[in-house]
Amino acid sequence: MSSNFHPDGTLFIVSGPSGAGKTTLINTVREQLEPIGIKLYFSVSHTTRKPRAGEVDGRSYHFVPPDQFAAMAARGEFIEWAFVHEQRYGTSKAEVRARLDRGEDVILDIDYQGARQVAADAELKPRLLNVFIFPPSFEHLDRRLRDRGLNSEEEIQTRLQKAVDEIDAGKEFYDYVIINDDLNVAAECLKAAIIAKKLQTKTALEAITAMAGRLKEERDGRFARGH
Repeated sequence: MSSNFHPDGTLFIVSGPSGAGKTTLINTVREQLEPIGIKLYFSVSHTTRKPRAGEVDGRSYHFVPPDQFAAMAARGEFIEWAFVHEQRYGTSKAEVRARLDRGEDVILDIDYQGARQVAADAELKPRLLNVFIFPPSFEHLDRRLRDRGLNSEEEIQTRLQKAVDEIDAGKEFYDYVIINDDLNVAAECLKAAIIAKKLQTKTALEAITAMAGRLKEERDGRFARGH
């Protein structure tokens, strides 16, 4: 494991329109980064929508009824929440902040509204990296949504319209924008963004300063013994 990386409570946000391939990209990058010392904890969102085939409560989403979600939002239990595609989605403040406070690095898959809310948090902003995933084309996005077979025609049209609005609104907000026209290339781009952020954190800089001090001491000790 490399000495370059240290778990220090960095928060990574990956956003993009429905059908852009965020989930596959995030899973690929998490798997590839862990062997070099970057472990990213994925925070499971809460939602009011019903589970789809194959989804597991607590792993895919925390599925909660609308009244419970509303009560949680009223109590300030989300670091961000938004009304998306006729349903509510939110990220648990307790889970994310607890992991960050333990020095664990967290990655979120949230939409543009949520990313803006988190970026507005003065405490979280210094430890935050925002990445937006672009689909390669409108046609590609349309095909991905249809191939998934999860949405009605009306829902697909709504998601396509929202995708265009998200792309237009978010293109200048995010730290990095990645076009997901090739999974392997997109994964390398996302890994590069994450690695760059990790090399710039306060913990990384402190570790380098400490190592430089040790190297100086070793050098001075060796030359002192040589005379």
